[in-house]
Amino acid sequence: MMPFEAWPYPRWIAHRGAGRLAPENTLAAFALGYAHGYRMFECDVRLSADGHAFLLHDDRLERTTDGAGEALQRTWTELARLDAGAWHSAPYAGERLPLLAQVLDFCSAHDCALNVELKPAPGDARRTGTTVAAQIARHWRGSPPPLLSSFEPAALEAAALAAPGLPRALLLEHFSADWREATARLGCVAVVAEQTAWTSDTALAVGAAGLRRLAYTVNDDAEAERLVALGLDGLITDRVDHFRA
Repeated sequence: MMPFEAWPYPRWIAHRGAGRLAPENTLAAFALGYAHGYRMFECDVRLSADGHAFLLHDDRLERTTDGAGEALQRTWTELARLDAGAWHSAPYAGERLPLLAQVLDFCSAHDCALNVELKPAPGDARRTGTTVAAQIARHWRGSPPPLLSSFEPAALEAAALAAPGLPRALLLEHFSADWREATARLGCVAVVAEQTAWTSDTALAVGAAGLRRLAYTVNDDAEAERLVALGLDGLITDRVDHFRA
């Protein structure tokens, strides 16, 4: 995939909808992030046992729902009944896990961009990449197209086969020796790296490779200023009430 001639995404991206202000990866979080002026969102997408794409960060259900166990072992009918808001605060009690289709509809209706992190359970990378990419390609009606990212090369490989027109980004905690080969092989347009991995050297190298540069999770003023000075294209933040999008 060729990089965009002009990067079509906003610099500031709301982490999991609204950072920590609302229960992460819920429609309530997207609505709150939008109310704070954000027009691009990052979210985590995985699959239920019966192949429904929905939003959830963890492999297990305990941290952000009233369920228990591995999410991959539950059907969507079971997952749809869970409370995904009470863990955060009482006003959000009863908030549900959203389907990817609901989030795509929200972003299309509100003219927002989206970064979908492919977050497969162990052993489910290829099914996740295939299913999520194909659904986005069928369902998305806005512009620009969602940016798919993942730490799992197998998920990005499967996504590329299912929907080659969707842009892809490699997620990195640190820059390994083979990051150039990996991004080239996967047809990536960008690298999304942990904020401290970005230095003048890595920013220069990624730019020289023709790739865009994004950082997670940027919550500190000084760090934001440093990354902007390095020329980063995207900053993913929890602090949607602090940084002006």
